[in-house]
Amino acid sequence: MSQGSDFFDAASLVVAHDETHAFEAVVPPLVQTSLFTFSSYDEMVATYRGEKSRPVYTRGLNPTVRMFEEMLAKLEGAEDALGFASGMAAISSTVLSFVSPGDRIVAVRHVYPDAFRLFGTLMKRMKIDVTYVDGRDEAAVEKAMPGAKLFYMESPTSWVMEAHDVGALAAIAKRHGALSVIDNSWASPIFQTPLALGVDMVVHSASKYLGGHSDVVSGVVAGSKAMIDRIRAEAYPYLGGKMSPFDAWLLIRGLRTLPIRMKAHQESALAIASRLQALDVVEAVCHPGLANRLPPGLNGTSGLFSFIFREGVDVRAFADQLQLFKLGVSWGGHESLIVPGEVVLEQKAQPNSAHTFGISARSVRLHVGLEGTEALWNDLEPAIRAASAAA
Repeated sequence: MSQGSDFFDAASLVVAHDETHAFEAVVPPLVQTSLFTFSSYDEMVATYRGEKSRPVYTRGLNPTVRMFEEMLAKLEGAEDALGFASGMAAISSTVLSFVSPGDRIVAVRHVYPDAFRLFGTLMKRMKIDVTYVDGRDEAAVEKAMPGAKLFYMESPTSWVMEAHDVGALAAIAKRHGALSVIDNSWASPIFQTPLALGVDMVVHSASKYLGGHSDVVSGVVAGSKAMIDRIRAEAYPYLGGKMSPFDAWLLIRGLRTLPIRMKAHQESALAIASRLQALDVVEAVCHPGLANRLPPGLNGTSGLFSFIFREGVDVRAFADQLQLFKLGVSWGGHESLIVPGEVVLEQKAQPNSAHTFGISARSVRLHVGLEGTEALWNDLEPAIRAASAAA
C-alpha cells in the first residue's frame, strides 16, 4: 500500500487555491448570501441570456461552493464537479439525470443502505429494475450487464468491505454501453481515483472523509463537463439539494488536511484490524488491506472496517463497555465509532436482501478515528474481555 508521489501530489492540490484569496487571507472568504445583484440592466440581461456567466442565486452558483467543487474536481482528476446538500442528494440527482422509466440499473451488492433503499423505492415506482451482482465476480457482472443503462458501484462495499477491480468493471460497463458511477467515499481521492480507471462519474458523501470533522452533511459528484452540465441542467436546480456556502467552506477546510488524515486513519485501522485478527474470540476481520493484495487502482485503505465475533461473545456487553469508541452512525470524522451488526439487521430493509446479505448479527463495524492506535486498543481490549466473560 505504497502511496508514493501520488500522496504528496494530492496534498499539493488541496492548497492550490491559496494564492488568490481576497485581502491575501490564508482562509478563503465565506460568501454567505442567498442572491447577487447586478450593476446594470444590460449586465442582468446578458446574464439571463447566457452571454455572461456569474452568480445570480446561491441555489445555482455560489463562489464558496464553486471553490470546493473545483478543488474536489482536481483531486478526482475530473473536468468538473457539483456539490449537494447530502451524499444522497448527489446519488439521487446523478442517477435520475441518466435513467428513464423502463431502464435497468446493475449495482454491486452491499451498496450504501440508503442508496439501496432509493433503488428499491423511487426507482421501483419509476419502473426501473435494479439487478444486484457480486462485484468480485466479473463473469457475473458481464452476464448481468447487457441492456443496462447504468452500472452503480461501491468499492470497497458497505459493511463487508468487498473490494473490486474497478477498472475491469468499468470496462465491462463500457463494452455494453452502460454509464458507470461509483461511490468513492470510503477510499477518498487520496487512495482511489476511479475516473483514471475508466469510471464515468464519482460520487461522495462529503460528510465523511472529505469533511473529516463530523460537522457537515453534504455530497458531491465529479466527472466530465458534459455529464456534470447535464446534472446541473436536469436535476440540480429542481430537486433543490444544493450545498450551502457554509458547508462548502467547512469542506474546503477539510480538504486541506485530507491527505494527512487519511494516512493516519489507514495506519491506525490496519494496526487494530491486525490485532483483532489474532484474537481467538474473533471469527473474521473484513478489511481489504489485511491480505496485502489490494485490487488495481486502490492504493490505500481508510479507517472503516468490520469484524465478526465468534459464537458466545456478548456484543451488547462489548458495546456498552467502550469509552473512546462511541455508538453512532456515519464515519469519516476524527472520532471513533461502532455499529453492531444486529442493529443493521433490525432495520426495515428486506430480509436476505442485497443490503443485508452476508451481514452477521455477531459483526461490528468500526470507524477508527484519530485518537491514536494505543489509546483505541486500550479501549477495545478490555471491552472484548468483558464481552467474552459475560457470555
